[in-house]
Amino acid sequence: METLPSYAEDIDGGGSPSVSMLSEVAAARKINIVGGSIPEKSSGQLFNTCCVIGPDGEIKAKHRKLHLFGIDIPGDITFSESDTFTAGKELTVVDTDVGWIGIGICHDIRFPELAMLYRSRGAHLICYPSAFNMSTGQLLWDLMQKSRAVDNQLFVATCSPARDPNSHSEFMIWGHSSLIGPFGEVLAAAGHEEATVIGEIDLRQEQSVQGEPPLGDAEQRRSVPVG
Repeated sequence: METLPSYAEDIDGGGSPSVSMLSEVAAARKINIVGGSIPEKSSGQLFNTCCVIGPDGEIKAKHRKLHLFGIDIPGDITFSESDTFTAGKELTVVDTDVGWIGIGICHDIRFPELAMLYRSRGAHLICYPSAFNMSTGQLLWDLMQKSRAVDNQLFVATCSPARDPNSHSEFMIWGHSSLIGPFGEVLAAAGHEEATVIGEIDLRQEQSVQGEPPLGDAEQRRSVPVG
């Protein structure tokens, strides 16, 4: 964590090589990209930030992680994001040509209220770029994804870094990027190694699930404006 400030990027000021790379790829491929997360420096503060890039290469949305992670397991791991990062304050739901997407980062997935708010604002899919460690990954990774999907009758996608078994860091990554359907079914999943995974989302499935039984008025939730 102590090295993150030296790698932080100024997204608003245009000094972000990571966002520039994602923008070039999105524009070249004419696709939407949910760009993981990077340390962002802004007004003397550091944020854990995810950018959504549209097919034109422009930033469509920027999510700053709302819930900062902290853990202290004696003999295992001690870690506190709040020592380095400032928490974000805004929800992020973005309108794309493949549907409304809500964005959370890692520990944000632990909070069902956030997913419920995204659902109420019309999200078809919630994306959580994440880096769970070995302890929390084994206990919660699969459970949290399926819970957020089933509770809200929508799709959940997670993307994790691959695990580096040669790393000397105390924060070893769990991995296992996944795509979960509204029944809690695993539509696609990686292991802990580096991989490319492709999954298909059929929004008709989401619409059919919402009647078994519905969590709310589906038409009403589609018409709620997003601020």
